[in-house]
Amino acid sequence: MINPSAHGWIDKFFSKYYLLNSPYEIDSKDFYCRTRATGFIYGHVISIGSFKPLLIKGWTSEEISKVALLNSLFGIYQLTAKNQDKSEFSKMVLKFYNTINPEGFSLLKKILPNESDSIKLEKIISERVQTNDNMVSKNFSHIVTNALLFIDVLAFQNFLINNELSKNYIQKTEEIILGIVSLALTTKSNKTLYDDLLIKLFETSVRYTKFSGTKIDSLDKLPLEILQTNLEKYYIMDLAAMAIWNDSEMEKKEAEFLHELGYTLQLEKYYILECISAINQFINKYKAEIPYFNYSNPIKHFYDQSTQNVVNLITRNKKRLQKELAESKELVVLLATSTQRELDTQEKKKMKKQLLDVCKTIPSLTIFLLPGGSLLLPILIKFIPQILPSSFNENLDN
Repeated sequence: MINPSAHGWIDKFFSKYYLLNSPYEIDSKDFYCRTRATGFIYGHVISIGSFKPLLIKGWTSEEISKVALLNSLFGIYQLTAKNQDKSEFSKMVLKFYNTINPEGFSLLKKILPNESDSIKLEKIISERVQTNDNMVSKNFSHIVTNALLFIDVLAFQNFLINNELSKNYIQKTEEIILGIVSLALTTKSNKTLYDDLLIKLFETSVRYTKFSGTKIDSLDKLPLEILQTNLEKYYIMDLAAMAIWNDSEMEKKEAEFLHELGYTLQLEKYYILECISAINQFINKYKAEIPYFNYSNPIKHFYDQSTQNVVNLITRNKKRLQKELAESKELVVLLATSTQRELDTQEKKKMKKQLLDVCKTIPSLTIFLLPGGSLLLPILIKFIPQILPSSFNENLDN
């Protein structure tokens, strides 16, 4: 089993599952369609395209995104460099990320000279998939932020082709994406809450471009000439379709815009239709799992996501947690008491303090020690009684 939140996951992933998202003899369209089918293009990954099946049930969205990003980067490396050497790949992708190191990308403070390439890459990828610092926004907007991770894949391909990254490549790509999204939304006759939210999420998710607020009113005002590869054009089309999507029906103006964009990008008509069909099928199938499409109650989705994360952490650390609880008899008594009556203020403070002490001994539970982490303690307390002996909880007796 791979734990993407623990050191050494890249080496284990390479050795155990051997990434084979796209063997280098397969063309770019096949690579792209395989990647899109995993949900990586849309920012909601449902599977990892590895050679051996990889179970991701129980992983957090962040962990899934880390493995998906690594997988896609290695896939584009195979496709472009015609090479499957994992060691060479690690060296090249590290060189690439050192090249694009943006302001605020605080990797230099975290990477030590004597660390292996795989550990350095783990830190970079972990930093790259971080979304908003605000926990509610983080759970709500990750689909947009993670959808833009494919820009890294495109930029890495550009880096491999030219042995350097073209000047302002990423900035111009982000400008095109923001412009396309803005134009796509203007085609809608009936504006919804999603539309304003979507453009705001895109604006706050770009990492290399400061959005100027300039209104783009036509495609010819965008620097589309920098899009030289089919992968870039496929991606732009899918993001445009994603921006337009709101239900299974597409308005005439929306369809006309996508066809105009496809024509401008010199894409074949069948791909435009395929793009529209793909986004409809994907979102209709996974809409309930994507917080963005449940705009009415982001707090609920924050709670649901946090609950799931806590359950995952408890499941992974069940034995260690049981051991720590067994050694903290006063805490166990308080937990048992809480199943029979409401604890008073003093008891709650004592239980909170002792729970945090337990969390300190299990590295992956440090989420509860972070600012705001105490908000998750009620969720932890809710699930802890399930791993205690039934004798501590009379409410469980038949």
